Amino acid sequence: MDPLAHPLAGRTILQIIPELEAGGAERTAVDVAAGLATIGARALVATEGGRLVGELQAKGGIWAPFPAASKNPLTMLRNVRRLAKLCLDEGVGLIHARSRAPAWSGLGAARALSLPFVTTYHGSYQSRTGLKHRYNSVMARGDIVIANSHYTAGLIAGLYPEAEGRLRVIHRGTDLSAYAPSAVAPERIEALRAAWDVAPHQRVVLLAARLTSWKGQKVLIEAAARLQDWGLSDVVFVLAGDPQGREGYVKEIDGLIAARGLDGVVKRVGHCTDMPAALLGASVVTVPSTEPEAFGRSAVEAQAMGTPVVVSDLGAVPETVLAPPQVEAAERTGWRVPPGDPDALADAVAEALTLRASAREAMALRARMHVERHFSLDRMVADTLDVYATLLDRLRAP
Repeated sequence: MDPLAHPLAGRTILQIIPELEAGGAERTAVDVAAGLATIGARALVATEGGRLVGELQAKGGIWAPFPAASKNPLTMLRNVRRLAKLCLDEGVGLIHARSRAPAWSGLGAARALSLPFVTTYHGSYQSRTGLKHRYNSVMARGDIVIANSHYTAGLIAGLYPEAEGRLRVIHRGTDLSAYAPSAVAPERIEALRAAWDVAPHQRVVLLAARLTSWKGQKVLIEAAARLQDWGLSDVVFVLAGDPQGREGYVKEIDGLIAARGLDGVVKRVGHCTDMPAALLGASVVTVPSTEPEAFGRSAVEAQAMGTPVVVSDLGAVPETVLAPPQVEAAERTGWRVPPGDPDALADAVAEALTLRASAREAMALRARMHVERHFSLDRMVADTLDVYATLLDRLRAP
């Protein structure tokens, strides 16, 4: 279809988000704006700013400076009128909110102007009090409520049953042009191995996540100790991620590494700026979370690169990895293990490391096809634009 024949061509869609810094919600807002621009729609993003503003504008999106990050009730109330004026001035046809505070302003403006209103749950929200439950409820008040996984959709339906008929699951999309083995030059992998002080003969088991206890770094360290006891000697375990101020947890990690005699075997390498190379250069990627993840980005990106993955059977991550009993062992794209179980994690990592070359190649092909079919950036953008078109068509109907 001619992009300019798309039902959204010529329409103005406004997304509202606190800031455009790095993060899943922010990245998705930019990707959807780019998709809108491609089909001839105007893509406004109301936000305070951030490092992704330049990319947004380069991809055809329009930055509308707006105090969207404020949680001050008076500012949020004033923002309803500000946002309504912006919508009138720009001819906005639909508002899409990606965070709670700006969603309240978006809901007020949308209702005042009789505009369709969309929300996206990018993760689960804690609601230990009635007041917090009500504050969070705005994300379930969209005419369509997008959840980034079936797990997240289940949480929403449990907390806000009235939203169940308006729920749509749209998984976060992966840029398959960047996360492709052919897109990574060998020099990029060599540079990472040198920075991590990995010897040429050593294989890498990678955990790429910020350093916080529920991401499972300690579980992987215990699994590494078991693998060492079993005689595995040519593998290093890389913990790639920033502590983000959690210095106490860093000391716990370092203490456990020393106590298990794993100095030089388990390495903390800080933040990684070249994740495609890190995932392709790893022999196994682990996601050993001990609390539910709202999505499984690392697992999806690793599968796109054809690298075996071992994940906790918890939260949304299992949705992204094919494994028994969902499929036969010969059809797996990775392993699922019980959370917080270093023995099970060690067993799965060992099995992944001992795959024959032909079996590893076949798994890599299956994994890439699985991601292309279900978790591509193109699919995410197309499904989101379909939501917009459905609501706007519903508004036009007599």
